[in-house]
Amino acid sequence: MFVHQVRADQLVFWRGRESAIFVFLFPVLLFLLLSTVYSGEYRGRPLTDYLVPSLVTYGVANTTFGGLAIILVVRRELGILKRIRATPLPAPMYLAATLCSILLVFALQAAAIMALGRVLYDWHLPSEWPSLFAAFLLGALCFAGMGFGAASLIRSAEGASAVVNVITLPMAFLSGGFGPTRDFPEFLQAIADVLPLTYLVDIVQGVVYDGKPISEQPLAVVVLLAWGVAGTLIAMRFFAWEPRER
Repeated sequence: MFVHQVRADQLVFWRGRESAIFVFLFPVLLFLLLSTVYSGEYRGRPLTDYLVPSLVTYGVANTTFGGLAIILVVRRELGILKRIRATPLPAPMYLAATLCSILLVFALQAAAIMALGRVLYDWHLPSEWPSLFAAFLLGALCFAGMGFGAASLIRSAEGASAVVNVITLPMAFLSGGFGPTRDFPEFLQAIADVLPLTYLVDIVQGVVYDGKPISEQPLAVVVLLAWGVAGTLIAMRFFAWEPRER
């Protein structure tokens, strides 16, 4: 049943052109755009060495937070989630299958960005590549928890994309997902210090530039887990399977 539901979610996702463009292609297109605009070096290495993993971290937030929240809100308001509850498919299995489908999309997206970086800019995986992939997985799971929480609070399908974009795009900009933030004003850096994506970018850049495995960055890991747990707790309290009353 689980495999069947994951397959069904994948078919629905790729047949929906709008969602596929927003969730899958947008970070890839951003990478192509930013890599042609930005030039020079960062910490003695080409700026593309920064952009490749950073755009993958943005893909984490865009896909597992934004994509998951939008999908669940739209399905709830269309009555799909309500009908799912009337089938033999257990509710936890349905949510797990939806999450697994989103993670598959993210994995393809990350592979596309890294492959483009390798082909176009000779980007290489860092020596601590297991930690890099562990960071991406940790970020995906934590932002997925936040996505479930956001889906529980967003009240309408019409407003889902707007809410997600208002959160995701400024967060990516302030956190360093679109480029280094060393020249940002202090008040913007202060805001960035409380954002979860900042800590994911810090983990990734620590792996890429300093060769620090994820196990040597406990503070960033704890902050990410805290955000993920907070989102999950909100979902456990407020998640609804039926359309909201208008």
